[in-house]
Amino acid sequence: MMTTPPDLFDLDLLDRRRARLPEPETFLHREAAARVSERLIEVNREFSAPAVVGWQAQAWAEEMAGNPRLAAAPSLVADTEVLALERGAHDLVVHGLGLHWARDPVGTLIQLRLGLCPDGLMLAVSFGGQTLHELRAALAEAEVERAGGLSPRVAPMAEIRDLGALLQRAGYAMPVADTERLTVTYASPLHLMRELRAMGETNVMRQRRRVPLRRDVLLRACEIYQQRWAGPDGRVPATFELVFLTGWAPGENQPVPRRPGSAVARLADALGTAEQSTGQKPGEE
Repeated sequence: MMTTPPDLFDLDLLDRRRARLPEPETFLHREAAARVSERLIEVNREFSAPAVVGWQAQAWAEEMAGNPRLAAAPSLVADTEVLALERGAHDLVVHGLGLHWARDPVGTLIQLRLGLCPDGLMLAVSFGGQTLHELRAALAEAEVERAGGLSPRVAPMAEIRDLGALLQRAGYAMPVADTERLTVTYASPLHLMRELRAMGETNVMRQRRRVPLRRDVLLRACEIYQQRWAGPDGRVPATFELVFLTGWAPGENQPVPRRPGSAVARLADALGTAEQSTGQKPGEE
């Protein structure tokens, strides 16, 4: 039975806010793109028809330019609900920091897979669950203390195990999920919030309060943040957890795992050791 994904985000509002930015801040996109580029160097293959999907796809393409694995400049594709990817046209698709806003992340991953030719590679980067945990905690504590309740202030981020499971549901072969943490320091929590706005990462959850954050709550959140996490120099850290999702479009010549119990050699023989019996039957303790 098909279910409709919950409509958590006002994506029209997100687009309008991003369109109003005079010059979006792209440092985090460029950092993630540089790490993806490093990973591509480890892949023993040349990609002749790559594509980059994301609202900052141009910045990603610039950061990946000159990678020896890319035989052509990538096509740039906007990160919309229906992706403008030609079916089976690409041997590499990179998705840049957009899954956390997707209404249907599995559907997005399926669209990316459909844009790949057989045995094509998909590499996506998404924010993980530890992203901005400091800001989330400070805002929650301040709002409970000063306003007597909570409202959604920072969008929920999926954990790595959940994101990895999405790859399997989307039909990828050899799915892998791993994570890296990036810590950025700011002069104050207000500087962090300004930069998040400049990055186009503002609160567009449909369940958000439609009134501005009260000044006393904001100041108390900054105070909590400063007291709890500031370093000796007074600067405050912000954690960005980057989850890297790797999967391949199914292909005829890909390696596949063997069935359990189908081995034709014993591990003890391979290691040159004698096999020790416990004297127990399977299931006995």
